[in-house]
Amino acid sequence: MMKENNTVKFDFLSKRPIAFIFSCILIIVSVGSLATQGLKKGIDFTGGTLVEVSFSEPSDLAELRDILNKENFEGAIVQHFGSSKEVLIRLLPDASLNTATLSNKLLDVINTKYSQEGELRRAEFVGPQVGEELTEDGGLALLYALICILIYVTFRFEYRFALGSVAALLHDVVITLGVFSVFQFEFDLTVLAALLAVIGYSLNDTIVVFDRVRENFRKLRKGTPVEIVNISLNQTLGRTVMTSLTTLLVLFALFFFGGEIIHDFALALIIGVFIGTYSSIYVASPITLALGISKADLMVVKVDQDELDKIP
Repeated sequence: MMKENNTVKFDFLSKRPIAFIFSCILIIVSVGSLATQGLKKGIDFTGGTLVEVSFSEPSDLAELRDILNKENFEGAIVQHFGSSKEVLIRLLPDASLNTATLSNKLLDVINTKYSQEGELRRAEFVGPQVGEELTEDGGLALLYALICILIYVTFRFEYRFALGSVAALLHDVVITLGVFSVFQFEFDLTVLAALLAVIGYSLNDTIVVFDRVRENFRKLRKGTPVEIVNISLNQTLGRTVMTSLTTLLVLFALFFFGGEIIHDFALALIIGVFIGTYSSIYVASPITLALGISKADLMVVKVDQDELDKIP
């Protein structure tokens, strides 16, 4: 590392082989986990009953979970909703009981076994058919987003940049999903929304780098493609770091103080910001270079005025 002309110089691209191995390990672990144990799908995808209960005093979630497990409500997800007095309980599907019967049975257990009585606020049922449709629509949303990004970057820059950016986005999505699969964090619609937000964040970071790369390819007369990309990465480093830090400050605040209802949403975004920042440097740019990007691909073609005058 050195400092020249008020620009910190890191030789990012000299670490490409190490970054390649690191990314390959993460992707192999992620794909392996997704193939073997899959995602722990939430009620949005699996179907089930969602019950909201209100208490007069702050509730003890650990005690409530223990009671529900003992009363054959196994797999119930219990979390605060809005405040410590409001509790959201997600129950697995039960073919023998309808929504009203199941929610009343749950309320009876709470009022007889728990330290304080609760008031039923709402009970909703999500059928497995709806869950299957959400799974399909969520996958299609990710696919359409990647296709649109590929088309946009191809027209905005050059097809090699487009392939590099889409590869980085796939890298980010697979690893984020892999973390949720390995540690069996719940995957629901909020996490899917976070994945789409990660795609947007990562793409924005990559586009900023690519814009500077294109500018430097046209402006700098000397330097190999690797040197020019390295210069561009250093010139955008300050912006990248500040953007990531300010975003992470907000996300950590949501993670620790936002309540359990958005806990997994914030977690997915935190993972995505870290991986997205890494991939814009060590995935998108190296892949673009590997595809053979050069100055000639980005230079503006100048047409001789004499040739234009000859056109009838």
